[in-house]
Amino acid sequence: MAIVNRRARHEYHILETYEAGMILTGPEVKSIREGQANLAEAHCIIRKEKLLLIGCHISPYKPAALNNPKEPARSRELLLHKKEILRLLGKLKEKGLTLVPLKLYFNERGFAKLEIGLGRGKKFYDKRQDKKEKDIKRDLQRRYKM
Repeated sequence: MAIVNRRARHEYHILETYEAGMILTGPEVKSIREGQANLAEAHCIIRKEKLLLIGCHISPYKPAALNNPKEPARSRELLLHKKEILRLLGKLKEKGLTLVPLKLYFNERGFAKLEIGLGRGKKFYDKRQDKKEKDIKRDLQRRYKM
């Protein structure tokens, strides 16, 4: 089961994507497996050459009440190679670029992974153009379906 940040692709032009591991506690992993996470308000920053996920809300796992972290929206460290982090740091210095979490999922080995995208914010007219294209595409599908 994947948790997708649907707002990200609506708000940003995604230029590049990266797959990062996450440092989580046991109850957080179980909570994510149940789909109890929210990426809507989350973003990524680089601080002291470490990549951090900020604002991701992972609900407490009920059966592990004693072991749950105190703060469900705490910042979590993401795992990327140092070269990738330094490359991202250089690109983030460009005006208008930001790191956006796109999808939280488990890979085939059972590790929690976060797909992050390097994105540039969309203007209002870009969003309107995307909506127009989406409506045209849906209309064409309806016509050819009959």
